[in-house]
Amino acid sequence: MTTYMFPGQGSQVIGMGRELFNEYNSYVEQANSILGYDIAALCLTDENQLLNQTQYTQPALFVVNALSYFKKLQEQPEKPEYVMGHSLGEYNALLAAEVFDFATGLKLVQKRGELMSAALGGGMAAIIGLKAELIDAVLQDHQLNTLSIANYNCYTQIVISGPAKDILSAQHYFVTAGAMAYIPLKVSGAFHSPYMSKAQEVFSEFIKQFTFLPPRISVISNVTAKPMMVSDIPSSIEKQITHPVNWSQSIEYLLDQGETDFIEIGPRKVLTNLVQNIKTGM
Repeated sequence: MTTYMFPGQGSQVIGMGRELFNEYNSYVEQANSILGYDIAALCLTDENQLLNQTQYTQPALFVVNALSYFKKLQEQPEKPEYVMGHSLGEYNALLAAEVFDFATGLKLVQKRGELMSAALGGGMAAIIGLKAELIDAVLQDHQLNTLSIANYNCYTQIVISGPAKDILSAQHYFVTAGAMAYIPLKVSGAFHSPYMSKAQEVFSEFIKQFTFLPPRISVISNVTAKPMMVSDIPSSIEKQITHPVNWSQSIEYLLDQGETDFIEIGPRKVLTNLVQNIKTGM
């Protein structure tokens, strides 16, 4: 059994897509037309230092992930049994499952990136070395009610989300509880938390204009850690903005289905490392 995984924010790197843009020029031109800027220049040189800004990161990664998938299909036409993506990467999983076409996916991602980047004042931090139960206990014991878990990346790498000032002041409590590292992330918003509810509201209206087709490949949802039905897709991609990414639970679900070969499609190997950590920790 094979699962293709698509990464999200944090996997972007200058130079990504270099070997793909010329080969898939028609998609690049389509992307430039939708976005109103040169996607190859953004990814390859990033002269204006925009690549790490959410409203640019998300379309850039979607395009590079998509072209990487098209290349993979060219080399190996047999499709996987499952696809999944981390946060933004879920849109590439839906594209691979033929739920929508490239242009629709890019329009969705462009809007998502714009809305998420507009939600200022929030922050996120990665906590290394503490399990989710202990993180929940620290949040509860110290009444850190403004903070919540945003990403269950693997058993000992959990990301929390909330107001930026509270993210910084919480560091002491987690280090005292035994965290090996507490790393504030370079993001402008409290992604995957209730603080994104305004973005979710607007996005919910925006997606009503699009039609979603039944997945041709099983897509594992970030929200439920289970395969999505076509009827689940609108609510799943809306909820994803305000709900945690249940990555470790999704990997557990797939491992329960049998021996699985996980293949990461994208510029780096962030998810491959997480899967290895999850397997080791089980």
